[in-house]
Amino acid sequence: MVEREAVPRFHVGESLMPESFWSFERLGVLDKMRDSNFVKKLSVQFVSHSGKESNPFFFEKHDPRECSQTWQVERSAFDQMLFDNAAEKGACCRDKTRVTNVLFDDGRATGVELGLEDGSTQQVKAKVVVDATGLSAILANHLNLKQEYEHLKKIAVWTYFKNAEREPGPHGGATIILHTKLKDSWFWFIPLRDNITSVGVVGNRDYMLDGRSTPQNTFAEELELCGAMQRRLASAEQVEKHRIAREFSYKTSRQSGDGWVLVGDAFGFIDPIYSSGVYFALKSGELAADAIVEGLQNNDLSAAQLGKWISDYSSGTQWIHKLVEAYYTNEFSFGKFLQGHPHHTGHLTDLLIGRIFHDTAGDIFDEMEPAMAEAVKMAIPK
Repeated sequence: MVEREAVPRFHVGESLMPESFWSFERLGVLDKMRDSNFVKKLSVQFVSHSGKESNPFFFEKHDPRECSQTWQVERSAFDQMLFDNAAEKGACCRDKTRVTNVLFDDGRATGVELGLEDGSTQQVKAKVVVDATGLSAILANHLNLKQEYEHLKKIAVWTYFKNAEREPGPHGGATIILHTKLKDSWFWFIPLRDNITSVGVVGNRDYMLDGRSTPQNTFAEELELCGAMQRRLASAEQVEKHRIAREFSYKTSRQSGDGWVLVGDAFGFIDPIYSSGVYFALKSGELAADAIVEGLQNNDLSAAQLGKWISDYSSGTQWIHKLVEAYYTNEFSFGKFLQGHPHHTGHLTDLLIGRIFHDTAGDIFDEMEPAMAEAVKMAIPK
């Protein structure tokens, strides 16, 4: 396993989905997560463009088991834990090592070429190449597999604050999603250790860049349009520079081939709104690993074998994609929908937990999609 940067390193994506619990259990790191001082995430809350705050979605109210709680993590410490765990389990783990090329022989991946810290290169042969390079998506770019989501051309600008105002009691570790006044953007509020909070704003690329000279200006101008976030940051101190990410929402036209498979963000990334990125990385890595082990046992490392999990996986992740589309349908209100369909509150909570890989996961959309269409229709001037 190779990592381009020195471990530990900075990475965004601090909020986990509760369903990650089962991957942590399989990896053997669940006790480490329990013993850590990462902030516990017990709920999610949404704030509308008018400043109205929804009732929190408390995961344990829906399901009292331990697997309904999760954590807000600093990725430097979290990723270091996973890196070290892989080494403890027997993997050869190298940081400060770049993959400069994937080697192919007659259409089959046979290994990689590495760029080492001292400037030299090394070829490593492998029966299977797993592309877990995140948004760098080395194989997807090399094979021209990336396809941008036309309706999700977003930009994110974020930074970190100390002493931001948090909710009292068990809701203090909640992820909070806040719309701005005109719904042109939304903020995330993710509480971390040591009273540090990750705060970011996401909006359409053209809107976020229009007439803005710097990421700082973009952030400041959008903050002026979000009173609920201004209140939370009134006594806070910014402690990090502003960072920017763009062109992060895409899918891939193919996710496996003879001797290779894509996982995590290299497979694709939908949107940061529901904090699904880390969970999808863990789950896709777990499913790909099972397919690889079976393939090694059966001497079958074909595209079909290495990708045998992809159809079911994609069937599950589509529900988060549909939930993203619902959030970005400005005419639609989750609050109004749940008022009229209170029996779907549990279904929505299940989706926010990450319980998407079962036959009834998408049942909520049987009524939500017509409600979205009706909301759009009603908003058209007559």
